[in-house]
Amino acid sequence: MSQLPTVVDVGRVAGVSRQTVSNVLNSPGLVKPATRERVEAAIAQLGYRPHASARRLRTQKSSTLGIRLDPMQNGISGAVLDRFLHALTEKADQRGLRVMLFTALDPEDEIRQFKRLRDGADVDAFVLTATFHGDPRTEWLIENNVPFVTFGRPWGIDDMNDPRHLWVDVDGWSGLHEATTHLLREGKLHIAYLGWPRPSGTGDDRRRGWRDAMDADGRLGAAELDALDLSTVDGVAQGRETLQALLDSGTPVDAVVCASDSLALGALLAVGAGIPVIGYDNTPVAEAVGLSSVEQPLDEVAAGALELLLGPNGGEIVGWSSSSTDPRHRLVTPHLVMRERSAITGVR
Repeated sequence: MSQLPTVVDVGRVAGVSRQTVSNVLNSPGLVKPATRERVEAAIAQLGYRPHASARRLRTQKSSTLGIRLDPMQNGISGAVLDRFLHALTEKADQRGLRVMLFTALDPEDEIRQFKRLRDGADVDAFVLTATFHGDPRTEWLIENNVPFVTFGRPWGIDDMNDPRHLWVDVDGWSGLHEATTHLLREGKLHIAYLGWPRPSGTGDDRRRGWRDAMDADGRLGAAELDALDLSTVDGVAQGRETLQALLDSGTPVDAVVCASDSLALGALLAVGAGIPVIGYDNTPVAEAVGLSSVEQPLDEVAAGALELLLGPNGGEIVGWSSSSTDPRHRLVTPHLVMRERSAITGVR
């Protein structure tokens, strides 16, 4: 088996020293353009790739991002995290970074994992998901000067633009507002919202999108809207039971918008084919059964998370110590995907 090309081989073909090749790879601005072009041509000719392990040893950086693999709550909503992890791993690889998955029992255990991974120099930064009110994870990371970015806003605290808390989120208000406005334009009046119990940063944000659209329409009063405002834990069975109770009460329902596809599928089972239902997340299940849903652009979320941590084009952690004056967060706009409902959902 032939040996892989080395820095020495590249230097020999390009007619330069080993140090010059190293400069081209690590500090290209130090090398004259003509020389740099010769070295780059030699790299391409030989198919040379820098030795990642040696580079990590030299720079004392792991080139690795750590992210907790959340336990699967259900097979519908869990698909969102799967898609985000895939997008993050793919885009990190394009920047020469790896993604390390780890598990934790709860936020406190996750903090213990942060400490273990940082003490062992296994990761350079963390990506957090499922942020919530009073999240202790971000406080620990900030206090210990550990770079991180969250998929989700810092709910409940006033650090929307704190340079130490980098975050990317999808604008749930916008998604539910668009879904509700669409149904209002279709002539629906009594539009119910099926969401999660308060306080829920993400759920409350989506609920406000529905409520603001209904308030702007102005045809229903506060008491009528309160009756249409439903909450339950996430799940198909829970969504069906909660909406069925509303229908049994005699409250008029013309359409339903939901905080998740799990709840929306439960709503479909309760209302049958006659009442429009819109979910949130646009999961594979939504596509399979013809459920309209709000799509989260997770590729944009992953790209935004890496850009905040690494800068627009870099592969080195920039984090909150960057002198950049750019906003330290990204709020991504979702979009509504309307579908013709499958016949299999028309059974009550």
